[in-house]
Amino acid sequence: MRRAVCPGSFDPITYGHLDIIGRASKLYDVVHVAVLVNRNKQGMFSIDERIALIEETTAQYGNVVVESHLGLLVDYCRERDIPAIIKGLRAVSDFDYELQMAQMNHGLTGVETLFVPTSPTWSFLSSTLVKEVASYGGDVSHLLPETAHRRLVERIAERRAQQ
Repeated sequence: MRRAVCPGSFDPITYGHLDIIGRASKLYDVVHVAVLVNRNKQGMFSIDERIALIEETTAQYGNVVVESHLGLLVDYCRERDIPAIIKGLRAVSDFDYELQMAQMNHGLTGVETLFVPTSPTWSFLSSTLVKEVASYGGDVSHLLPETAHRRLVERIAERRAQQ
């Protein structure tokens, strides 16, 4: 069985993420989406909320498994016998960082990293940018799935009410 992992924070999942996950799902029998835990960052959504959003928005593919992981991505791959990491690249600036990570990961365990160029439609898109624009009232509904957009708007309203 051909298996690969698409790692990230997915806070929240966007159409750029879905572009890469969807394309990977056509190439691999099973695509693991690893929601990586970073204890140094406070996300907009909890890990469980992110997993639920990803599961809902990737259900159409039929071969996507969503899990969280705390630790090295290569350990996640080794524990699940996953030989390939799929990374979307938006721009040359992404490549500089991702190449270093790919070389480190390969050196640690031999796992391969495959770079997939993001569709030009989503090449500017990041979860950080979506959250920032939405927090100032900008319309980001065309950049993420409806469920994720609704939850984002609700979460921003919740946080404003607490201030």
